[in-house]
This record gives sequence, C-alpha cells and structure tokens, in this order.
Amino acid sequence: MSDDDILSPRSLAARAAHFIDQTTGALVPPIQPSTTFARDIAYEPIGDYVYGRDENPTYAQVEKLLQMLEGGEEALVFASGMAAFTAVFETLNTGDHVVAPQIMYHGGLDWLRRLAEKRGIEVSLIDQNDRTSLAKAVRPGKTSIVWIETPANPTWDVFDIKAAAEIAHDAGACLCVDSTVATPVTTRPLKLGADIVFHSATKYFNGHSDVLAGALVTAKLDERWQEIGQIRKLVGGILGSFEAWLLLRGMRTLFVRVEQASQNALKLARHFEKHRKVEAVLYPGLESHPAHDIAKRQMTNGFSGMMSVLVRGGAEEAKKVATSTKIFTPATSLGGVESQIEHRASVEGPNSKVPKNLLRLSVGIESADDLIADMEQALKAI
Repeated sequence: MSDDDILSPRSLAARAAHFIDQTTGALVPPIQPSTTFARDIAYEPIGDYVYGRDENPTYAQVEKLLQMLEGGEEALVFASGMAAFTAVFETLNTGDHVVAPQIMYHGGLDWLRRLAEKRGIEVSLIDQNDRTSLAKAVRPGKTSIVWIETPANPTWDVFDIKAAAEIAHDAGACLCVDSTVATPVTTRPLKLGADIVFHSATKYFNGHSDVLAGALVTAKLDERWQEIGQIRKLVGGILGSFEAWLLLRGMRTLFVRVEQASQNALKLARHFEKHRKVEAVLYPGLESHPAHDIAKRQMTNGFSGMMSVLVRGGAEEAKKVATSTKIFTPATSLGGVESQIEHRASVEGPNSKVPKNLLRLSVGIESADDLIADMEQALKAI
C-alpha cells in the first residue's frame, strides 16, 4: 500500500499526489510543450505518446490527482468547461432523451437547446425545487443522460445526488453531476452514486482566474467513457500543457481556498439574510434554504463560496449595487481568490429565468469583515 492510498484528499491535493521527479528529485512536475513524439529504429513510439492532440505528458499528474480527489477510475482534462460538457453530450444518438434542470449554467442550457433543435435530441427541463420532478421526467429505456448541477448556478438549489442516482439508474440512464461549485472539498458525487462528475476547472480547481479548463471523472471505464476520450481526440478539445501545469498548481491549495471562501460566504449570508435592502439571500448553508437538509447531508467542510443576493427593487437597483462595490469586482466568473459580483440576468440574456434583482457573489478569501463592509456601503446606493 502506497502513501497515496492512506492519505486524505486534503493531503493528496497539497502534495500534488506526491510527485517526485525520479531523475532530478524535483517536487514540481515539469511542463512538456512538445506536440509530437519521436519513434525508435523499429518505428515504435519511444514512450507512451505519439501526438499532442491525443495526449500530453503534462496531463498525467493533473488527471491522476483529479481521479484520486473524486474517487473515480479515470479523469480527462479539456480545453474548457464547455469542451468537457459537450463531449458528454456528443455520445448521444438521435432520438435519445436528456433530463436537465431549468436553472443551471446558461452555456450548458444553450447547448442542450441546440441539440434539441439540430440533432433530434429530446430534452426535458425540470424544476429543481420540486423533489418529484426528476422521477416524473425520466423515461425508462429512453432517457440516456440525467444531468444535475449542485449547488445550481446561480440560485444554489441543491439536488439529492444519491436519490437522483437511484432514479437515473432505474431508468437505465447515466447520471452526470456538475460539481463545479461544490468541488471534492465539500462533495464527492461518485461516492453518492453518480456515474460521471464534471468540473469547470476554470473555477475553484484553478482558483486564480488565469486558466480555462474543464474536467471529467468517471466511476467506471465503460463504453460511454471510451467514446468521450475519442471525442476529445477527434474534436481537439485538449488543454495546453502550460494550462495543465497551472491547473495542477492551483489544485494544491484547493482545500484551504475553498474552506476559507466557504467560511466567508456563510458569514456574509448570515449578515445580509435580514438586511432591510435585501429581499432574500440564497445560500445552502443557511437554515432557511429549502434544501439545507440535503446540503448538510451531502456537503462537508462548508457549503462553497457561492451565494446570491436578491436586492429590493429590480434590475437597475441590482446593477447599481454591483457597480458600487470597492472590493467585490463586477466580473463574470467564480471560484477565484478574489471576490466577484455579477448581475446574472444581464449575462445570461433573454432566455434567462434568473430573477432580475439577483446578484451572484463569488466570495473570495479576503477578510469577511471587509467584504461585509463593502456590500453594506454598496447597498446604500439604492
């Protein structure tokens, strides 16, 4: 048994799955930028690699760490979260049925609508707040993929992963869980019955707002997983070697960043929950959250650094607050060490179902007291 078999996920992340270069003793994995690899005198590949669109040596360590953190069989990294997302749905055949929530990452929803319009894929969008909706939507023998996002962006609704897995599997479907916001720091979907876990690794895994990346981790090496690997190769949705190296570097501080951001978010959520200029605070760590019971059961080490605030008023009041902050930066992303604020409906566009007065907060690792003071002074603008 190796040290890696007994270490906690926190230690595995900090140690980059215990990398030591056997030639030099270096503790930091090297970057391999080569796009092609030589053959020997018998015209056989000298190593395990042939061409950069298939695989790159820099991927090995980051994919190993992803696989270990999620407790899966194998992981793949992609050029972006959307590259990973679309690879999953490229495994569908015409006529297949997909179930997904009404509220989820809007880019994913746009892609599902495109599949329905151009590929003959049937898509059922369910109300994630109705705990009976998933069971009603699946079609045994017809539904191929059930996709859930938990907590769901930007309302932070929480799905019961274990219950969703049972429903999906009873219908013969694959359960895919977008765990970008939860991360393996707080939730491990594969251990709760999911088949594939997805991450926009741009967010918490990288954590420094300087890498676009996506990741998938599978519970089993089945036919769908093999096809996903082929799709990555054929479509060319690969991650650059330098980006893979940066991603691994970010993952080494994943636990301390997510835990601090979660503590800060909970403090902000509690502070503003009863604020006179706030209609509601959406955060699964609050006892008032409608799925707090599920969140407590399947999330540990915090409830993530993501929360939303419904300000009193409409879109104009919300945008006024967003542009009046001094520490929170008005920007579109999440999971960085710095705090960001976003008027989500403006970003999602005309198809958005997000309330017009919703501000999405990506709470960073700054002083929670400073962040509270910043939001207090911004709210005075309305």
